[in-house]
Amino acid sequence: MAHRFGDLEAVVMDRIWSAPDTITVRTVFEDLLRSREIAYTTVMTTMDNLHRKGWLERERDGKAYRYRPRLTREQYSAQLMREALGGGRSDLVLAHFVEQISDDDTAALRKVLRQARSRHTSGDRSPETGAAE
Repeated sequence: MAHRFGDLEAVVMDRIWSAPDTITVRTVFEDLLRSREIAYTTVMTTMDNLHRKGWLERERDGKAYRYRPRLTREQYSAQLMREALGGGRSDLVLAHFVEQISDDDTAALRKVLRQARSRHTSGDRSPETGAAE
């Protein structure tokens, strides 16, 4: 089951996903401090918890850690979508989902479905790398 982040976890993960490379607690803290009052230790504890839960990888850099997400934002969203499809009749869940998305998202969905159909007829291939699975 995909873990839904708490409010602060979601904000922290958003900052981490937006970072071009690994990121430190200090960088996330300073970024959050611009928009809210928050303690450094709160950010540190949140990032440590996300690491212990398996959402972040970290490597030692001097006295600090540098963090990176284990999954991309898109991979995480896909996990949530798979979970939602298991929450009832998948045909009805998909029908309600499609009714609520924009025309641009509908077009993107059609494109992805065509690509998936093409992959399945030519041999299973990964959508990101094209490598056989």
